[in-house]
Amino acid sequence: MRRMSPRELRRLTRRLGLKMEELQGVEEVIIKLRDKRLLIRTPQVLLMNLGGQVIYQIIGEAVEEEEMEEEAVEIREEDLQLVMAQTGASLDEAREALKATKGDIAAAIILIQERRATRTGE
Repeated sequence: MRRMSPRELRRLTRRLGLKMEELQGVEEVIIKLRDKRLLIRTPQVLLMNLGGQVIYQIIGEAVEEEEMEEEAVEIREEDLQLVMAQTGASLDEAREALKATKGDIAAAIILIQERRATRTGE
């Protein structure tokens, strides 16, 4: 296959009704798969419009990342107050323990007590 000059390429794209433009200011592109993510930093992204369909062409080097799904844990104020009262923990300590135990109050209290016991050498 012979190489096309830029001029020939422009003519061909015009004849096919293909409009191309580069998307400016793109910092990264993330493609989420079932079990991982592909992260493309500083990519070159071209938009091609062909017959009403928009095609995104991404040029760059992808880095694979494992997908870590974090469940959003709703922490109620009453739960925080209870953990703080039972353990004498600060608000931040209580919140961190509740997040680590996915909102389980009893497990959060035990976790804080275990951490303190470990620090004091009991």
